[in-house]
Amino acid sequence: MMSSIGIAIGVLALLWASGIRIFNEYERGVVFRLGRLITLKQAGFRWIIPVIDRVVKVDLRIVVMDVPPQDVITRDNVSIKVNAVVYFRVLEPNKSIVAVSNYLYATSQLSQTTLRSVLGASSLDDLLSGREKINQHLQEILDRQTDPWGIKVAQVEVKAIDLPKEMQRAMARQAEAERERRGKVIAAEAEFQAAEKLNQAASIMSENPISLQLRYLQTLVEISAENNSVTLFPIPIDIFKGLLDVKRGTD
Repeated sequence: MMSSIGIAIGVLALLWASGIRIFNEYERGVVFRLGRLITLKQAGFRWIIPVIDRVVKVDLRIVVMDVPPQDVITRDNVSIKVNAVVYFRVLEPNKSIVAVSNYLYATSQLSQTTLRSVLGASSLDDLLSGREKINQHLQEILDRQTDPWGIKVAQVEVKAIDLPKEMQRAMARQAEAERERRGKVIAAEAEFQAAEKLNQAASIMSENPISLQLRYLQTLVEISAENNSVTLFPIPIDIFKGLLDVKRGTD
């Protein structure tokens, strides 16, 4: 009799122990009783009815999912290969288990198809220059489509855009041509500014001829100081005439 009671107590203890569940802070337990969803277990020490209850653990941490490289033809018929990364987390564990069979796989497939459709509707220039806008658009679409699954898509980032070799060479030639154009524009602007300054200087000197003559003499002094060889310059008689006129005026 005592042995039967001991066996019964042992069986009950085993059954009770088999119902023990411990959930981490970042986990929740979705409990099904005879196939029906009944409750959601929070973090900590929890107990379920053995055999009758079944629990599915759901991780609430942010999932970082790599989207494999996708072959995309842009709106302007350029064939590229693009990959991305998606950041999402489960907000409603019940929906993530009941509404979809495998939310990780479903989110991955949805990310791939959305990436191809959105990038295929954009031109290559938009992808290269407006990547932030593309990322935002992808995030909004994925978040809206995964909402019935209890999933929140926090961020989508296009990681890399691989261009064909021919397109890379064409873009390199375009960039080189743009740099040459900018250099020529800068040089032309410098020449234009220099011409304006010379024109202003000529206008000032034309009002006072003696300044032009003095500038001429100053240039001769600078040339003679820089060269050791003898240099002969014709000096117009008007220079001396101007200096004599200034001298007579001072007298």
